[in-house]
Amino acid sequence: MNILIANDDGIQAEGIKRLAETLSEVANIYLFAPSGQRSAFSHALTTGKEVRFKRVDFPGTERAYAVDGTPADCVKMGLHILRQEGISIDMVYTGINHGGNLSTDTLYSGTVSSAYEGVIKGIPSVALSVDSHGATHFDYACKMALKIMDFAKTTANSGSLISINTPDRPAEEIKGLKVVKMDEIGYADDHIIEKNGEEEIFFTYSSRYELKEDWDEDVDAKVLSQGYATVTMVKYDLNDYAGIEKLKGWQRDGN
Repeated sequence: MNILIANDDGIQAEGIKRLAETLSEVANIYLFAPSGQRSAFSHALTTGKEVRFKRVDFPGTERAYAVDGTPADCVKMGLHILRQEGISIDMVYTGINHGGNLSTDTLYSGTVSSAYEGVIKGIPSVALSVDSHGATHFDYACKMALKIMDFAKTTANSGSLISINTPDRPAEEIKGLKVVKMDEIGYADDHIIEKNGEEEIFFTYSSRYELKEDWDEDVDAKVLSQGYATVTMVKYDLNDYAGIEKLKGWQRDGN
C-alpha cells in the first residue's frame, strides 16, 4: 500500500515526523510537505507561477520532498508526480497538525483542505490534529491513524474525508474516541494595526474558539474539551438547499 503524507506546519514539524514513522509500519510512505509554516492557507493553490521542490532525507519514507508551495499544492503535485512515475497512491494522510481543526476551523485549515485534495481525486483521506499549537503528545493521534485506516479505505469516492482531533495529553489520559459533528466556533481575535510611513499593517496575533453553552453534547469542540478525542466526516457541499427552494419560489412569482 502507498500513502501520500502532507501537512501545513511544514516539513520540519514534529507531527509529520511522527505520522510518517507510524504509517511506515504498514505502508510505503511518500511525503510532500511545505518547506515552511503554511497554517491557515485553507485550499489555496499556486497558479501562474512556478512551485519549486527538492528531495530531502526523511526517516520512514520511500521519498520526501520539501515544497515551496501551499498544503494543497503538496498533495496535488505529489499525486501528479507519482502517477507519472507509475506509482498509485491508495490513501492520503495529512498532519499531525499542531493545533486543533474543529468546526469552523476546517474552513481555514491547510491540514483539512490538503486532505480534501485527495478526496477530489477519489482517494480515501484522513486529517489528524492535536489541539495545541505547542503540541507535544502525538501518541494517541498516531494510534488513531492506524485504527481508522480500514474504515477510511471504504470512503473512496464518497466525497468525504475523516478528520480526527485529539487533546494534547498523554494517551493514557485521553478518555476515548467519540464520533461527533461540527458547529460554528466563535473567535476572540486580537489584532494590531500599525502605521509604517504611508502604509498600514494589520496583524492578528492570537485567536481561540469559545465554547457555547447551548452546544449539543456531540459537537467536536465541546467533546474535545471534556478530554475525549473526536472523529468526524467532512464533506464540502456548498449548496444552500433551503435557499435554492426560496429562489425557485422567487422565480415562479415572475421575477
